[in-house]
Amino acid sequence: MRCVLADPHGSALYSWAKTGELVSEGSSITEGIGNSRVTANLAGAPIDDAVRIDDQAALDTIYRLLWQEGLFLGGSVGINVAAAVETARRMGPGHTIVTVLCDSGDRYRSRLYDADWLGARGLRQPERRPVGVAA
Repeated sequence: MRCVLADPHGSALYSWAKTGELVSEGSSITEGIGNSRVTANLAGAPIDDAVRIDDQAALDTIYRLLWQEGLFLGGSVGINVAAAVETARRMGPGHTIVTVLCDSGDRYRSRLYDADWLGARGLRQPERRPVGVAA
């Protein structure tokens, strides 16, 4: 079993998992995930790797989950699922990947699900595509 940390830009935990140094790079609109310190529940955790996910990839993921799976979820889920997909890609076939769908999209209606709010932050609201068509 391997433990992979999923982290947005602006958080220092990706750097900490990769290098042992708390270095924050960039920023993120994602709320409730990412940190600039190692908390007691994380210290000593057996982290084998880390994946950094940018805001647009997280958005593409939560919209795909909405349209293809009917799951209305928040930005933390976008980070987690996008990191799980990237981990699966890196590991290749024959592995089981597990992640957590940790928040609902309901409290993000006026932000992550609002094209004007996203556009003001340099992000695009993903376009709906038929199942099986790549973004």
